[in-house]
Amino acid sequence: MNIAVAGLGYVGLSLACLLSKHHTVTAVDVVQEKVDLINKGISPIKDSAIESYLAKSSGTGALNATCDVSVYADMDLVIIATPTNYDDQTHSFDTSSIESVLTSLDEIESKAPVVIKSTIPVGYTASIANQFPTRRIIFSPEFLREGHALDDNLHPSRIVAGITQESDRPLGELFCELLAEGAEDDNVPTAVIGATEAEAIKLFANTYLALRVSFFNELDTYAEARGLNAKEIIDGVCLDPRIGDHYNNPSFGYGGYCLPKDSKQLLANYENVPQNLIRAIVDSNATRKDFIADRVMKMKPQRVGVYRLIMKAGSDNFRQSSILGVIERLQKKGCDVLIYEPATVPEGVTTATVTNSLAELKDTCDVIIANRWSSELADVEEKVYTRDLWHRD
Repeated sequence: MNIAVAGLGYVGLSLACLLSKHHTVTAVDVVQEKVDLINKGISPIKDSAIESYLAKSSGTGALNATCDVSVYADMDLVIIATPTNYDDQTHSFDTSSIESVLTSLDEIESKAPVVIKSTIPVGYTASIANQFPTRRIIFSPEFLREGHALDDNLHPSRIVAGITQESDRPLGELFCELLAEGAEDDNVPTAVIGATEAEAIKLFANTYLALRVSFFNELDTYAEARGLNAKEIIDGVCLDPRIGDHYNNPSFGYGGYCLPKDSKQLLANYENVPQNLIRAIVDSNATRKDFIADRVMKMKPQRVGVYRLIMKAGSDNFRQSSILGVIERLQKKGCDVLIYEPATVPEGVTTATVTNSLAELKDTCDVIIANRWSSELADVEEKVYTRDLWHRD
């Protein structure tokens, strides 16, 4: 098949790599720099499996990138994986990038069916299918970790396709087969269900993960406020096999591409539906950052250093990183903050001073906060404040 993938973030690029194992894939993005890197066999995002795949497949012709939307005219299938950031003003995802691709398809008179992989509000697929009645449109939720996106596509927990009408069931089944074909595991669970239910699966799954992160963060808050050993409590709680020891390592809050925006979107979708827990999950993340900032200020620091803005090891993502919320709170309290970040920090991410000198961080700051521990801080461990109890994830 000739397949186009619109949007080259970690969802789109990992899908492009996966599908190009057996099909010809054209990756489309509005950023020329990303396109050029991919065509040179270089990944524009940090993901070791993607980096390795692109380096090996470069020049084979199976995967090419372009900014030219006219390529959609020759495609058998178009997958939309463009960004849909949550808008705190409208209380909804900004889906304009999806509509832009659909409009381009109409303008060039492409007949290709569409699979939406972007995260969207509950009910969006049915709504957009009504706006583009001649276009076959289905939705497939993604369940990927940043930094491990291709690996999660190669070893998927499940594959889901959502349809708005029974006549699109063969398209849903075909897409599930395409993803299963590229996977390295056999007998991957697949399901073709209603599109609105598929949308809800994505939001509820990520909100549950946010709930679990929030639960152990609030346990840690209680333990620290009461002078208790949080690690011993968590160990004891998680020995219960019904609970388990995953997603239990405290942090400064949940962050990243999905959990913050998906939990907020789910809360917005609860309009006129009784709930208490979903609101609490969203609010808990802000409360945790308040607590962390207060604990740091009680140390009466002259200057607070920040070790890295990335959300976790193996990621290059700053977006919605929980430590940004802590920095903002410290600055509002009048604290002098110095950030150590060797990667390029895009304009507008923070107003604090940024350095790429680890020595400057260690020498000029009397307290250093780290959402995740690194052995680079071992020689100044007495200065470091972190809630990373297991030095992992």
